[in-house]
Formats: sequence, C-alpha cells, structure tokens
Amino acid sequence: MEGRFLGRDVIEKPTCPFCGAVIERPKELVTRMPNEMPVGVCSCGGVYACDVTGHNLGTAMIEALVVACNMDWDLAWNLLPEEDYLEREIKSYDYESHLIVPGGAYEGRRVAGALYFIRLREDIREVTEEGVRRRIKKAAPVPSSTIPRKRIGRRSSRKKEVEALVKGYRVDSLLSMAREDKRIIRNLQRLLYSADSLIRFRAAEAIGKVSAVIAREDPGTISKLLQGLLTSVIDTASSSWGAVDAVGEIISNRPEQFAGYIPHLYQLIAEKELRVEVLRALGKIGGVRPDLIRKVIFRFIPFLKDDSPEIRGYTAMLLGNLKAHEAKEELTRLQDDFTDIEIYLDGVLQTFSISQLASEALNKI
Repeated sequence: MEGRFLGRDVIEKPTCPFCGAVIERPKELVTRMPNEMPVGVCSCGGVYACDVTGHNLGTAMIEALVVACNMDWDLAWNLLPEEDYLEREIKSYDYESHLIVPGGAYEGRRVAGALYFIRLREDIREVTEEGVRRRIKKAAPVPSSTIPRKRIGRRSSRKKEVEALVKGYRVDSLLSMAREDKRIIRNLQRLLYSADSLIRFRAAEAIGKVSAVIAREDPGTISKLLQGLLTSVIDTASSSWGAVDAVGEIISNRPEQFAGYIPHLYQLIAEKELRVEVLRALGKIGGVRPDLIRKVIFRFIPFLKDDSPEIRGYTAMLLGNLKAHEAKEELTRLQDDFTDIEIYLDGVLQTFSISQLASEALNKI
C-alpha cells in the first residue's frame, strides 16, 4: 500500500476492508439523481458508497446495499446483516484526493468523509454481481463542482437557516425551501439528534411535511429516507432519537405512498425502549388513516395497563384515533388516572393527564 507521513498520521490510498485490494474512486451512476452518493465495486465483489460529509452513514449503508443488489429494493430490504451480507466502514476519506486522511485535514479542507462497504453472501452475489459491474462500468466521475467543500473554520449558512426555521416553527418557509432543493432533508435529519426534545419533535414534523412535497415528484428519495431512518433504529450501535417520530410523520403525510412501511413499526413495538415512540408514530398515522391500522387493534389494548404513564397515554390516543370500541371498558378505567405526561401538539409541548387523554379517546369512539 502506498502512503506518506504527514506529522504522525499516515495518509494512504483506500483499500477494501474485505480483501485488502486498493479500490478505485467511487463514481456516480448514470441511472441515479445528481448529487446522490457515488459508488464503486471492488474486485472481490464488495460494493461501497461514499458519504462525502460523514453525516449520512445510514443513507450510505442503504445506497451500498441497494447497488449491491443491482437496484433490487425488495431483495435489499429482505436481507439480514451478518447472515446475508457483511458491512464495514472506513472513516477519514477525502473524495477529492481519493485518500484516507486520519488527521482530518488536507490542503486546507476538513476531511470527514466515509466509505461504507457491503459484501453480499456468495450465492446472492452470483446472481447480482454481473449487473452491478455493468452499472458501475457505465458510471461517471462526480463533477468537482458538485462535491461539497468544507473549509476549516466555516459552517454552512444553509444548516443555520434550516435550524433557525425549525426553532421558530416556520413550517411554510421550510416547505418553500424544499420545493427548490430536496437536500433540505439532510439538514432536518441532523436536528433529529438534538438534545432539545422540542427541536426533535419540530424537526420530525417538518421532515414529514417536507417529504410530502418531495415525494410528489421523487418518491424514491423518500423511500430511501424511510429505510435509512428504520435502519438507524434497528442498528443498536446508533441512537434513534427522533427517527421513529419522523417515520410516523412521513407516513401520515403521504399514507397512499408509504403505508407499506407500517409493518416495520409493528416489529419495533416489541422493544420496550421504543414503545412510546412507536405508539406515538402509529397514533399520528391512525389520526389520518385509521383503516390502515385498525386490523391489529388487539395488539395495543394491553398497553393501557402498562406501568409507564407515557405508554398508557399514547395508547389511549392511538385507540381513540382508531375508534376502538373494543377498548371502551379499559379506557373508562383510565379516567381515574390523573398522572400527567407531555404531548407534542401544534409545535409546542403540552401537559395532559391520562384521564384527559382517555376521556378524549372515549369521545371519539
């Protein structure tokens, strides 16, 4: 491997983590939208996607997996990590120089990029690899004018603008911005990890509304976003924070397009630490399209007796939205529960008692 020293850090050419071979610079597929992640394939069959910023690894993982499956989304979503494919990540990658820069700075630029690698199980790879190589052979280098350049000591004014609009609950302005540039999604996603819960809720709501605008012309981008959010929740190595709320907001704003992702929320509800978020997301969807969820009503009724006040409260809201007469008796009992919880409504956090939420649910039935 070729390399050179810069102080104590070795700058070197990137190599495949599966076989050790030096890899080529990732390229942009001709079948993809401009500015989507460049990809490449190693001689061993490993496929890699380049996240230039290092902030969208969930998306990079999805990009590499889908390309490895020769753009077969159904196949990709049904594969299991470790069982059907291996995944690896290389950090400190600089796309412009095509080098690994451990020091984090090169020629005055901050280097924070990453390469995300996927290698499918051999029997699956035998079916997909020929098509993958044909696609990447036709790929073109990414024009240098489209590569985000991050100079040390400078921050993106666009990020600041989006953050300010979310903090000010300026949803209309965010929607106007989304009509011009779908990359606003990236800046909104960043806010899902805010330490301020109100900012997380507002960001999730904004993502849902912005996604509805983008999905009218580009549903594929929003499908990829949904899969990346769900992957971030399933991946125990990363915090989900506002991801589940964002999924609920996206589906509730375009249920006719994205209802197919609801079963993934049913799977997540088995995880106690995610139950509040999932119930909240399902309640949001149920308020718009109760018919999509009503068939599994009996899965939720036992949660009305849960030890957690939030789980009881959000379950009551969900069952009210579903007009669940089957839960009338249990909801009536909750009218004697005066425990308070916080609920996000119309851009603010409001306090309600479980009794209030149960009574409101009963009024809907």
